[in-house]
Amino acid sequence: MIRTSRLFSAAITVAILAASNAHAQEWPAKTVRIINPASAGGVSDVMGRTVAQHFTTTFGQNFVIDNRPGANGLIGLDMVAKAVPDGYTLLAGTSGMLVMNSAIYEKMPFNVMRDFAPISIVISAPFAIFVHPSLPVKTAKELIALAKAQPGKLPYGSFGPASFAHMAMELFMLQTTTKMTHVPYKGGAPMATALVAGEVTVAFDSVQNQLPFLRTNRVRALGMATTKRIPLLPTIPTLAESGVQDAELPAWYGMLAPAGTPRPVINRLYDEMVTQFKSPELRERFAALGSEVVLNPPDQFAVQLKSEIDAMTKVARAAGVKAN
Repeated sequence: MIRTSRLFSAAITVAILAASNAHAQEWPAKTVRIINPASAGGVSDVMGRTVAQHFTTTFGQNFVIDNRPGANGLIGLDMVAKAVPDGYTLLAGTSGMLVMNSAIYEKMPFNVMRDFAPISIVISAPFAIFVHPSLPVKTAKELIALAKAQPGKLPYGSFGPASFAHMAMELFMLQTTTKMTHVPYKGGAPMATALVAGEVTVAFDSVQNQLPFLRTNRVRALGMATTKRIPLLPTIPTLAESGVQDAELPAWYGMLAPAGTPRPVINRLYDEMVTQFKSPELRERFAALGSEVVLNPPDQFAVQLKSEIDAMTKVARAAGVKAN
């Protein structure tokens, strides 16, 4: 009886694997929708459309971007989390949406680690700390000294409460025992405008967002929130080089799917992205924006995702940051 039961279980396992492989071989048989929980035109949108164009050519089926912005990305994320895991719904997600939301919301209609299947981080978009030229500081050390001399008086901008820019500054202040005053804006564009105008004098922002102002000397970069200097701005030191330890905050854009999506489909998508981004032209296009192609395997992406959620949850609790 035991032997028969084992044989039956083995047969079931083989049947499931065979069905999964058959699905992967047949997939895709129709249009695949890539949900982007952000507005058109942003970095995640550019990344998603670049990947979708390659997939459409490679697989012979349309891969279309469906922008579903709103509620810090929760609307689009929830759509993917609840979608049928058949390979026909994918997610163009960001660390701001996936990591920060997990850190600041006590309850969400989904769980990032349970309800999504990571495919790969596609690109990283480095963040740096920027200041208005009127601020009499040229290094991160000088900013820290000024902030300590004037606790709570320096206004810093963000994309909004509990946004990536907000959390980056909270981490910086925790690591440097400084205090500055938060001034939230409704998005990256108005915050960048406010920094250039001097409404706020400090901000964490992506290099891509600030690059036009940096090149015209309307803002000054003090330190990169990265583990190493970036080729686009080789003279800007990292925060670690400036004496601020453990303040790195990876900002990335990646592809995910609903949990339960067949692993052969996940693997095919990852392999195709690796092939796509071997193109020097494509890498140079993103490098010109200050971004770097990453492409880590699904299992590695999952480990990084959990590690970042755990780390930022601790920062949010220490800083008392919660979603409204």
